[in-house]
Amino acid sequence: HVQLVESGGGSVGAEGSLRLTCVGSGITYRDPCMGWFRQAPGKERERIATMDGYGRTDYAPSVKGRFTITGETAKKVLYLQMDSLKPSDTAMYFCAVRLNSGCPILPRDFSEWGQGTQVTVS
Repeated sequence: HVQLVESGGGSVGAEGSLRLTCVGSGITYRDPCMGWFRQAPGKERERIATMDGYGRTDYAPSVKGRFTITGETAKKVLYLQMDSLKPSDTAMYFCAVRLNSGCPILPRDFSEWGQGTQVTVS
């Protein structure tokens, strides 16, 4: 079965940095679209960044210039380097994969999700 495991979350002060890692297994779809999402208490889950099977990336305006998504979707490994963190970045961060063509931005278009890793910025 498909499994996504995130790691690297934690607590940092404002302007600090964190690097998240996502490792997928059981995914047979070749070169899938993978992405990072986050959800703060009382708010909807939102896309942070995605990477398609060609390595093309796309970012939400709120994190562009501060966060960097890297990885190899063929190996089902994804990273999120987060710099210049703000208290508003505090949320549970999730890795997700889409087992179909295309690389959309809505959470509902991603079928497989990890358990999440908490990021707290004070």
